[in-house]
Amino acid sequence: MSASRVFVARLVGCGVFDPAGDKVGKVIDVLLAYRNTGSPKATGLLVEISGRRRVFVPIARITSIGAGQVITTGLIDVRRFSQRGQEVRVIAEMLGRKVRLLDGSGIATIEDLAIEVNRRKEWAVSELFLRRPKVGASPFARGATLFAGWEQVAEEAKDPEEGQSAQQLIATYSDLRPADIASALLDLPDERMVEVAEELDDERLADVLEELPEDEQLDIIEELDDERAAEILDLMEPDDAADLMANLPEERTEALLELMDEDEAEDLRRLMTYAPFTAGGLMTTEPIICAADATVAEAMALIRRQEVAPALAASVFVTLPPYETVTGRYLGVVHFQRMLRYPPHERLATILDTELEPVSPDTPIQVIHRALANYNLVALPVVDAENHLVGVVTVDDVLDHLLPDDWRTEESIDEATHVAAKAAKVAAKTAGGARG
Repeated sequence: MSASRVFVARLVGCGVFDPAGDKVGKVIDVLLAYRNTGSPKATGLLVEISGRRRVFVPIARITSIGAGQVITTGLIDVRRFSQRGQEVRVIAEMLGRKVRLLDGSGIATIEDLAIEVNRRKEWAVSELFLRRPKVGASPFARGATLFAGWEQVAEEAKDPEEGQSAQQLIATYSDLRPADIASALLDLPDERMVEVAEELDDERLADVLEELPEDEQLDIIEELDDERAAEILDLMEPDDAADLMANLPEERTEALLELMDEDEAEDLRRLMTYAPFTAGGLMTTEPIICAADATVAEAMALIRRQEVAPALAASVFVTLPPYETVTGRYLGVVHFQRMLRYPPHERLATILDTELEPVSPDTPIQVIHRALANYNLVALPVVDAENHLVGVVTVDDVLDHLLPDDWRTEESIDEATHVAAKAAKVAAKTAGGARG
């Protein structure tokens, strides 16, 4: 092993590689098994592989841990993970548990733990990173930290009313992408999921809500007070916020809209008037919009902004004033790749793509995904009857609605694979018959 001691929380999100150096997945958790004597030993890693499938990798198949990566023997059982009764997940279950220090100095909470190779070549818990209860009434006060060996503490009886610290789980999720946090939340019981979600900061929660299924979105938003819910909806992409609000009771929807920024609320009211599976129901109202006399340099500066989603950064839409939806008359689009071929001072008017046909708000989703596929596009402009740009439909908006509601679950991935295989067989037979 390249490391003889590892703190588990630092492993979360680390890449898992085969002996050839190819990445096969990433670490989600570490599993421990309690023993009659001595500290618990690590039995293996919970690893997420392609398709968001979670599998168990026995510790015996780990050849190296260190420098932010895990190396395996290359042999991975791709059957879905199933936790055994004697096993416990460190991240999901142990962090946040209370222990009693045997020196009589009181209670502390587990914030992390180290596993280390012992004399029997086992990976076993060697050290706990603990935090004592805070002293003082200040909300910013935190208790002192200390290290202790497993033999120096005794676990407190678990109070069924007291779960793992939500803040501790969030600290573990800090380096994960919103989609991965959403996936982790779906692993938790409903009440626990809501509790952890409520502890996320507003921007993080807005990003995570966009990645969650509709039912879980509603469970979380219903537990938030109106002011915080309005702030989070304000931070979400307009199309995602509109989809969520369309499923709330009418009275709550109106109350939230009243609390939101006036322009954002107006966008959402407009989006909610369109049918769900149309361009209007799918589009975002925040594309990158420029004037015809803007330069390539100015357009590129807008694309570089961190908050711009990749699908929206692929194109700049050119209109007459005003330059916010609903805009002035739509003139055309300039694709990012084309801008790279021209000098910074070039005016957008000279490199416009005017052949890309915009769609109307009532265009059905079937027409949209064919247009995106036929012309290899990532975004389509949506215009009203007067040819004013009202929004843009991006490929990720279409994918979200084409996939089944439970596409984030492993069962739906298995079903999709099965359907794709059947479709491939049918296509092959059809092609063979045509050749004959």
